[in-house]
Amino acid sequence: MNKKEGHVFVWPIGTRIIHWLMALSFTAAFITSYYEYMLHDHVAFGFIFLTIIIYRIIWGLIGPEYARFKTFKLKPSQLKFYFVEKIQNRWRKIPAGHNPASSWFTVWALGMGTVIVVSGLLLYGIQEGKGLFRDLNSDYSDYMFILDMVHKYASYIFAAWVVIHIVGVMIEQFWHKTNMVFAMVTGYKRTEGRDTKVKPLLSFFSYMMIVIAIGTYFFIVSSNYNFLTLQKYTNVDYEAKHAAFYNECGDCHKVYPPYMLPKRSWQKIMAGLDNHRGEEITEANITKSQQTSILEFLIQNAAETSKREAAVKVMHSLGEIRPKAITKTPYWRATHKDIPKYVYKQKKIKDKSNCIACHKDFEHGNLDDMNIIYRP
Repeated sequence: MNKKEGHVFVWPIGTRIIHWLMALSFTAAFITSYYEYMLHDHVAFGFIFLTIIIYRIIWGLIGPEYARFKTFKLKPSQLKFYFVEKIQNRWRKIPAGHNPASSWFTVWALGMGTVIVVSGLLLYGIQEGKGLFRDLNSDYSDYMFILDMVHKYASYIFAAWVVIHIVGVMIEQFWHKTNMVFAMVTGYKRTEGRDTKVKPLLSFFSYMMIVIAIGTYFFIVSSNYNFLTLQKYTNVDYEAKHAAFYNECGDCHKVYPPYMLPKRSWQKIMAGLDNHRGEEITEANITKSQQTSILEFLIQNAAETSKREAAVKVMHSLGEIRPKAITKTPYWRATHKDIPKYVYKQKKIKDKSNCIACHKDFEHGNLDDMNIIYRP
């Protein structure tokens, strides 16, 4: 006997919370992906999404009747009949469990969601040198561009289908009058069938996964670096690595990480010290032996030798050109294109070349997204 006359209890409270966590975590991760300095938050929301994907796959195998994959209507003929009936019969009866469209959507969403989270984890490790797969950065950095494309477009496709899903729910709500909008709020669908019953152990599993999802989010955002977000690249002590480079170059300006420019660029810069940023650098300033030593250090640590995200992307953007300034690289221009020109004229910045004004620890070779100070 059903608890509510004319309705079937389909979605238990744990399932409903999980559903909304999935929706909110994907939306938040999608939005934060547009802001470099919010990468940490993006990853935290991504881990909620990952946890929900894992939960839903397991739930489809062991969960209550209406949630199990074996009850899904996945035959093409069933999908065709569903849409034909949907058009022809405004008042048709809806099933208590998944209809053919929602069956296909759920399977598709889990598949595409898996692509998103796996590509995201690999991208985080290979591109950023962070997280569980940070050790892959050394050997697979060239794959960051493919992974970035897969992760990005899989997310766009997922977002588009979410919109289609919402439109379908709205049609059910306002045209077919099935009260579908509130089904995932109350747990009840206006239809016929048996109320779902959830065993205590399954309920515990649902609540445990909810706690893990939310707990993982707070675990990540409460500390910059933990085993889920641990970074391969940290601050570089350039003074210890090469005192002449740090002291002589740093005497006039903050030092620039050698990996930000290729070898030929550093050769051009060191060969043009007679007019270095409007100044003449002579042997009285930096001895010939120091100049030679500094150039060797720059070449040994230039962009070609590094697997850091910025180094790989700088090299990828340059083609055959070898500019004498970081701000002249296509990569720098692309990543800074949305910053208004007036920002660089502010007293605390003054010039585009003053990277440290917006990037904390820049002079230590740390370009971590979390270290971005200026946020448009």
